[in-house]
Amino acid sequence: MAFNPIITVGRQYGSGGRYVAKLLAERLQIPFYDKELLAEAAKDSGICEEVMENYDEKQERKSFFSMFSGFQGRGDAGMYLEMPLNHRIFLAQFDTIRRIADEGPCVIVGRCADYVLRDHPNAVNVFIKAPTADRVKRIVDLYGVEPLRAEENIRKADKQRAAYYNYYATGTWGDVNNYHLCVDTGALGIEGAVDLICKCVEIRGKKLEADGIKW
Repeated sequence: MAFNPIITVGRQYGSGGRYVAKLLAERLQIPFYDKELLAEAAKDSGICEEVMENYDEKQERKSFFSMFSGFQGRGDAGMYLEMPLNHRIFLAQFDTIRRIADEGPCVIVGRCADYVLRDHPNAVNVFIKAPTADRVKRIVDLYGVEPLRAEENIRKADKQRAAYYNYYATGTWGDVNNYHLCVDTGALGIEGAVDLICKCVEIRGKKLEADGIKW
């Protein structure tokens, strides 16, 4: 069996989701994309990487679906150039996520990757969560902020991620129906979460093989 999982990782702020994704990629010895995705999208699209970073997982209150509904990809160049910059950046990341997934196994953090790859047979979509108390402790330990400040940062970051996802994807951020697996790092710890996701990927591969679908 060709083993080519495309693992997307959504995460609550402070849950350790990025660290889980990084360790998972190291464990499986496959490429890891978080900020690295922005560099790839910048190269693919010609949009400055610094501009990509300024708009990273941020949403602006402008109509999007009316323009996106007729968009067929890079061939629709005139329409693409007329779009607001934040929409162009999202679509640049969209194209890059699809390209990366077609090239082979990888782990992709955030950026609506589960939505972008929702029809990809190799995709294993994961969401990382944790109780608020565990998330506060992690932020305090990592950044040395006061607990009340950490809790406020968590609320703001989650609100921003939810707004971005709910705006660009046809779904709700954190909804279990968007994911194959939801993992609680508060209950399992970081290493335990990695172990569980690896097992899920193994089971998913066997299921696809049994169904006659080549990874």
